[in-house]
Amino acid sequence: MYTRKITVIGAGAVGSATAFALAIKNIASEIVMVDINEEKAKGEALDIRQATPLMSKPVDIYAGTYAAAEGSEIVIITSGVGRKPGQTRLDLVNTNVEILKNIAPQITAICPNATYVIVANPVDILTYVFCKITNIPEERVIGSGTLLDTARLRARIAEYLNVSQKNVHAYVFGEHGDTSFIPWSIAEISTININDYKNMIKLRNGFMVDLNYAEIDKFMRSSGAKIIARKGCTNYAIAFSVCSICESLFGSLNAVATVSTMLHGEYGLEDVCLSLPVLLAEGEVQGRILPALTDNEYAKLQHSAKSLKAVLAQLNI
Repeated sequence: MYTRKITVIGAGAVGSATAFALAIKNIASEIVMVDINEEKAKGEALDIRQATPLMSKPVDIYAGTYAAAEGSEIVIITSGVGRKPGQTRLDLVNTNVEILKNIAPQITAICPNATYVIVANPVDILTYVFCKITNIPEERVIGSGTLLDTARLRARIAEYLNVSQKNVHAYVFGEHGDTSFIPWSIAEISTININDYKNMIKLRNGFMVDLNYAEIDKFMRSSGAKIIARKGCTNYAIAFSVCSICESLFGSLNAVATVSTMLHGEYGLEDVCLSLPVLLAEGEVQGRILPALTDNEYAKLQHSAKSLKAVLAQLNI
């Protein structure tokens, strides 16, 4: 039987939810959970394992050391200190960079041919650091980036217009954080530019409401902090976002996702990781989509990169 093996490093709220989601969606037939707290990893893996007889397909999930990850096609790194109420993602930078610097050489020695999905925050910084401290080709290093932000954006627009989220094509670019932005100029409802939707969509009953762009932006930007304030962490939605990345990587056709990758000249940006629409297939980045941006959107993208570079300049990588 063909085996798809994924290792999840970190058995905290995000790592455990990710492993569970991978199992539920049958994305991998073998899942390894690794954590510095071995008993926690064993407990989480056993709990998920005992649900597998009720799943549609068999999944072999267990806890192990780095050595158990050998042969993994994808390695997901969620380890790090979680964001506390009132903290920004960038507040976590020094602690989580040191954690990553400890993990990276151990796992890449075991899985030199795997694709790495970085999930821990600040994800753009950690994606960049991982690229710099390992020999893994940049095409196989992907940060979860603004994929979840994009999902939140599309969900909110769909609520306003009472349409399926699958018919909303809008994106969040830049940092997964305070300097992210929505390029409204390229947003579409099906084939219709979002600015023209009221004139182009004709309903048999009812009418189209006005989109409150400022409220939608605020919803997208504040959702994570609201969830953290109420339950202490975010884990379910990011887990499914990571599953989406893994599904794309296992696919043979290019799938578009707003994820964080190393840039080399795109929009004039160099040596920084942030999110743009990326083509994923067959285990790696296959290319990028670079839509025309307005001058204001271009400036926001440059500002996001500048903000990230200012943080990177303070690190000892």
